[in-house]
Amino acid sequence: MRIAALALGLALGLGYAGQPPNAKLPKPATPNSPLPERFAEADADTAGANEAALSAWWQTLGDAQLNGLVARALAANLNVKLAGQRILEARAARRISSSALLPAVEAGDSAQRIRGGFNQGNVHVGGTGDAPGLISALETNAFQLGFDASWEIDFFGGKRRAVEAAQAYVQGSVEARRDVLVSLLSEVARNYVELRGAQRRLQLTRDNLELQRDSLHLTQVRAEAGLGNELDLERQRAQSENTEALLPQLEARIAQQIHALSVLLAMPPQGLRQELAAPAPLPALPLEVPAGLPAELLQRRPDLRQAEAEITAATARIGVARAEFFPKITLTGAAGRQSADWSGFTFGAGNFFSFGPGIKLPLFTAGRLKAHLEVEKQRYEEAVTSYQSTVLRSLRETEDSLTAYHRERERRERLGAAVHSSKETVRLAREVYLSGLADFLSVLDAQREQLALETDLALSDTAALTNLVALYKALGGGWAIAP
Repeated sequence: MRIAALALGLALGLGYAGQPPNAKLPKPATPNSPLPERFAEADADTAGANEAALSAWWQTLGDAQLNGLVARALAANLNVKLAGQRILEARAARRISSSALLPAVEAGDSAQRIRGGFNQGNVHVGGTGDAPGLISALETNAFQLGFDASWEIDFFGGKRRAVEAAQAYVQGSVEARRDVLVSLLSEVARNYVELRGAQRRLQLTRDNLELQRDSLHLTQVRAEAGLGNELDLERQRAQSENTEALLPQLEARIAQQIHALSVLLAMPPQGLRQELAAPAPLPALPLEVPAGLPAELLQRRPDLRQAEAEITAATARIGVARAEFFPKITLTGAAGRQSADWSGFTFGAGNFFSFGPGIKLPLFTAGRLKAHLEVEKQRYEEAVTSYQSTVLRSLRETEDSLTAYHRERERRERLGAAVHSSKETVRLAREVYLSGLADFLSVLDAQREQLALETDLALSDTAALTNLVALYKALGGGWAIAP
């Protein structure tokens, strides 16, 4: 008894002295330098962070159909559903870790028919009528009912650290779902913008094709009247055929975007065809972009928050590994009743119980515990490095998106002016050709240039919007409004 008390007191003292501390989270900084005070590409149309606008950034584009698609995707997308299921899995795993802090009680019963000899302790001494004075085997029933209980007391915090790690996994899975939401919102918006951009280019191509067919008809009439020649006629025909060849490619692009949007809404690829087949204008660009400050990314981007949760889990796992060096103290107990028949289950000599502590101390593990601790420390360092890398990547994505968005808007303005000039050029070239002061090649060149510039403008409008969507994704906007 004195030895047990001494061991218990020693274990309590070691538990207090050996409680594994929690390592601190790294500072929110890049590996080699602090965060910049502002984004380098922020300019006059880049406003400060507006959390309300970022939470529902797609609504700033002013497209009701896009808003509806986003709402349906949030409710139906399978990747979001899968991420939610992983949260439930992590919560269940946390409950498993928490249950280790409490005692475990089990009930057991058994019923046996026993026949044996000396080894089993079941013998009958004394003879019978046929064999007096002999020792013979005895057959009997053995019934037992009882309860077993055990409780490993968490003196050294290992189990509590395991619960902390499980809680960090839960938080990490929550942030992972938020990151899925951010990606989903950007995918829906990007595919929708590219769909409307392809539809616009298709309409532009058809409009230009009609103009070219009118020119072909006019050229044919002039050739038949002796005012033109076959060379001009064939050039115009080739131009029209080349423009018409663009139509299947654009139609395929439109179909692919509809397929992508349908799958994002957990529908078959053709599910949105009737709904989205009709052309609609591109969404409007907002006047300002709420980029905010670099430091705000650390609180907003789910991938950064997930990386922080992984550091917390790695820190807790170090505590679990440290606790393995200390004794394990377990309280065990059992109580029950034994009887040779069911009617004997009453209080009496057949009752039994046991209770007492048990202590296990690792004396020799061939370096296993030390290696385990080193593994967890290295995993912590890896989590810190991954966090720092994610910070840098988030800054780069934001700067890249800001750069692409602002430069595309500048390009878009210049292309708009060029398209206006090209339309006037086509009109003048036709008039000069009809007056006989120039050949038809000038008209063809003007038409080709107009189609190319109008296509470039449509592509630029689409690119400006997709760059804006990428910027909102880099800023980590959108997840807060989702259920």
